[in-house]
Amino acid sequence: MVISILAFIFSIVLLVFIHELGHYLAARSVGVNVEKFYIGFNLFGYALFKKEINGTEYGLGWFPLGGYVKLSGMIDESLDDSSLNIPKENQLRYQNVWAKIWIMSAGVLMNFLLAILIFAIISFKHGIPEPISDEPIIADINKNYYGSDGQTLKESAAYQLGLQAGDQIIEIEGSNINTWDELSFSIRNKPNQIINIKWLRMNQINQGSVRTDTSVAVIDYKLKTIGILGITREMNNREIGIFESLYYGFKMMNEYLIQMIYSLYALITGGVSLKDLSGPVGIAQIAGDSAKAGFVSLFYLIAILSINLGLVNILPIPGLDGGHIFISIIEGLLNRELSTNVKMVIQQTGILILLSLFIFIMINDIAKLL
Repeated sequence: MVISILAFIFSIVLLVFIHELGHYLAARSVGVNVEKFYIGFNLFGYALFKKEINGTEYGLGWFPLGGYVKLSGMIDESLDDSSLNIPKENQLRYQNVWAKIWIMSAGVLMNFLLAILIFAIISFKHGIPEPISDEPIIADINKNYYGSDGQTLKESAAYQLGLQAGDQIIEIEGSNINTWDELSFSIRNKPNQIINIKWLRMNQINQGSVRTDTSVAVIDYKLKTIGILGITREMNNREIGIFESLYYGFKMMNEYLIQMIYSLYALITGGVSLKDLSGPVGIAQIAGDSAKAGFVSLFYLIAILSINLGLVNILPIPGLDGGHIFISIIEGLLNRELSTNVKMVIQQTGILILLSLFIFIMINDIAKLL
């Protein structure tokens, strides 16, 4: 429990710091005054730590789930529209549309860059996995897997069938299997189906039938339910240089981002239930497990969460960065600034939506624990 809490706090603080640092640096780059830079939220107006440096108040709040950068001339979640004694050229509200978009999107860009950097460092240090051969030979089996609810641990199809490391799959449903790609394609297209399998072990042919497990993956840019057995192929880590690791980091970030976009689309269209969402409690559990597995696993998780944080924040929902960008675009098209009252109503509506979603996810987390 202690490891889970510490890993969760470390992960969230790092992600929030990087995100808010993006807004901070972007604002400073166009001359917008930064009034406050906080990691965490204050409780009843009290902070763990705060110090003013060159006109900016830096601080740590008691509640670690978030943070904020207060810019002069910005009507945000604090609903504070006062910017006394600040020249117009140093206020956000008087910047052009492109400057506003740059400032509001910088936090998201920093989250994506953090993920790229983490993936790049891990791949540079440990290499990238590549198959040793294309033969359908099992390197290892996963004894257990999590069911569709993400909580129930079940025995994998491979374990139930009695497959072992070193076995070579030679036939599925009467069709010969010669390569790992043929094996993967055949299993993938049979989710939750009973299939007949033949395999070779020490020059002896064995056969059996089992119901495939299921998983959700992005295939050809579509979110699909696929079949899995719970087996892995033999891989070897190839050492790579700095530039290739950066390319690989970008590639990994892009693949996860695409998968998250389609997962979000499935959530909106009803393909994925809201009950599958995890909040702070669920993330803390995963972070704790990753921390126990080692720093590489923990930072890999942080990279994935960073991509997720960036994607969610860019959505055009009031109270999020995407909501601020949407308002800036509307003001640009109208060629005038929306009134303070209108902005406050929009912000309050967004806060109500986000708070309701947060409460729902927390209840969902607690229900899973119970």
